[in-house]
Amino acid sequence: MTPVGEISPPDLATFEAEIRPHYRPVVLRGIAADWPIVQAGRESADAALAYLERLDSGAPTEIMMAPPRERGRFFYAPDMRGFNFQKQHGTLSQLAGHLRQIAAEPEPIAIYAGATEAATHLPGFEAVHPFPLLDRATQPTTRVWLGNATQVATHFDLSDNFAVVALGRRRFTLFPPEQTKNLYVGPLNVTLAGQPVSMVDPLAPDTDRYPRFEEAQASAQFAELEPGDAIYIPTLWWHHVAATDPIGILVNYWHNDAVRGGGFLAMVHAMLTIRDQPAPQREAWRAWFDHMVFGEDAQAAADHLPLPARGVNGPPSPQRDEQIRQFLVQVLSSK
Repeated sequence: MTPVGEISPPDLATFEAEIRPHYRPVVLRGIAADWPIVQAGRESADAALAYLERLDSGAPTEIMMAPPRERGRFFYAPDMRGFNFQKQHGTLSQLAGHLRQIAAEPEPIAIYAGATEAATHLPGFEAVHPFPLLDRATQPTTRVWLGNATQVATHFDLSDNFAVVALGRRRFTLFPPEQTKNLYVGPLNVTLAGQPVSMVDPLAPDTDRYPRFEEAQASAQFAELEPGDAIYIPTLWWHHVAATDPIGILVNYWHNDAVRGGGFLAMVHAMLTIRDQPAPQREAWRAWFDHMVFGEDAQAAADHLPLPARGVNGPPSPQRDEQIRQFLVQVLSSK
C-alpha cells in the first residue's frame, strides 16, 4: 500500500482545474483546522460533544449498534441472511450521552449515527463550519457521523466525496475502480447502507477464501487523518473507513450526485438483458457499447446525422437528457 497524495488546501478554482480532473484521491491537511468543532475537540472529546448538544434540534436519527464481539465491524451475518448489527432511533444528544458512558469500557458495543443531515439535526452548524471547496451548484449536503471505534465496510459512492475529520482519528484504505474484480463484491440489492460492499475485511483479509484480494491490496492507498484534515474521494473509488478512538466525529459532503442512480442502474439492467446471452451476442453488444458509450469517439457517433435528427444520441443538453428519459420510460413500460 502507498499513502494517498497530500496537498496544501487549494482554492476552489485551483481544485476544479488541477485536482479533480486527475480522478485520484487526495488528502487536504488542516483544511478545517479552524472549525469551532475541531477547536472544541482539541480541548476534549467531551467539549466537542457538548458543542453538538447545544445545536441539537432534537430530531431523531438512525443509530447503528453492533455487539462487542464484532469489534466495530458492521457487516453481514455469517449466513448472509441478515446483518451483524441492529438499528434504532434516537437524538444526537442521546447518542453523545451514551458515548460518554461507554468511552472507558475495554470492549464497548460499536455504535454510530451516520450521514445525519446537519441542516435538520444541527441547525446553524453549516454557517460556522464552511468548507471552501464546495461549489453550491453541485448541491452538496452537509452530513455528520458520530460514534466510537467503528468500521465502514469497503464500498464506493455514486458521487464525489469530501470527508472531514472533526474529532478523533480515521484511517482510510482506498482501492481504484479497476480493482473491483479483486474485491469480491457482495449483493447489489441487499446492502448494509445503500451501496454494495466488498466481502473482504481489509484489516484481516482471508486470502484463502479471497485470493485475488492480494492484487487489490498491492494497488491500495491509505491515509491517516487527524482532526481538521480532509480527504477527497472521487466517485466509484472503493474506500474502507476505520475510526480508531472512543469518540469520533466526521463531516462529509457528497456532491456531483449521479442522477437517478447513474451508471449503476444501467449496469444492473445490462446484467438482465445482456450478460446471460450467448457469447456471440455479448460480443455484438460490446461493439455497440464501445461505439456509443466507451469509445474515444463515442460522443461523435451521430455526427453524420443532421443535428435535429440525432435524437437521444445528440450532444449533451437538458433537452437531450429529457428525450432519453422519455424514451426509456416508454420502452420499459411497454408490454
